[in-house]
Amino acid sequence: QVQLAESGGGSVQAGDSLRLSCAASGRPLSMFVVAWFRQAPGKEREKVAVIDLSGRNTYYVDSVKGRFTISRDIYKSTVYLQLNSLKPEDTAVYFCAARAPNNSDFGAWGQGTQVTVSS
Repeated sequence: QVQLAESGGGSVQAGDSLRLSCAASGRPLSMFVVAWFRQAPGKEREKVAVIDLSGRNTYYVDSVKGRFTISRDIYKSTVYLQLNSLKPEDTAVYFCAARAPNNSDFGAWGQGTQVTVSS
């Protein structure tokens, strides 16, 4: 079982940057596909970015392409989400989640970190 803990959220102005971290304990995060999700008040949870085990293959939802970057540090067992050119519509609780490569469901979740972007 892997436990995940997010950090790095905060309140920023539009155009600013943040870097979110997802740290793992229990098992190395290098064994898992990792994704970042976000959920804004009154909205459904949205998958924002995904990174595979190698770190070479990534996915981004269209609304963040060119602004967000997902990466992993296998030595620190941490996955990052770099958020640049933030917009008020990026305001949400951001969660990281992990799944084994042969599973379709993300079974491990962190507690979330709040990102608030003001105009």
